[in-house]
Amino acid sequence: MNNSKIIRKNPKGVPNPVGKYTHITKIPRNSDLIVTSGQIGIDQNGQFPESMNDQIRNTFNNIKVILDSEDLEATHIIKVNIWAIEEIDWDYLYTEWEKLFGNDYPSMTIGYISALGLPEIKIEIEIWAAKA
Repeated sequence: MNNSKIIRKNPKGVPNPVGKYTHITKIPRNSDLIVTSGQIGIDQNGQFPESMNDQIRNTFNNIKVILDSEDLEATHIIKVNIWAIEEIDWDYLYTEWEKLFGNDYPSMTIGYISALGLPEIKIEIEIWAAKA
């Protein structure tokens, strides 16, 4: 048995995921665990766009920079936590999501909350990754 790969699965008897995620993500023994702070939709000039979709785009760009800085690929991501203060345009978010993940989805949690760290922030995404 190869114990050096991240394994994703949806067990029998559990309803299929309602989104682009996997119910279970198994981490190989002795992997490095990398946890990011929540990434937000700020751009490279320190500005927050007004629209949620622009913040989503910037958030995924920021995630890509962080992954690259640690030589991580989407296949290393084991868990994604998403918090938003307004309704997410899932078609748009999944377009950005698929650019990053393709069809290899990590586990995911989404929560709608009343506020994030600054009034300008509409969405925040935290990434957990493992690298053998």
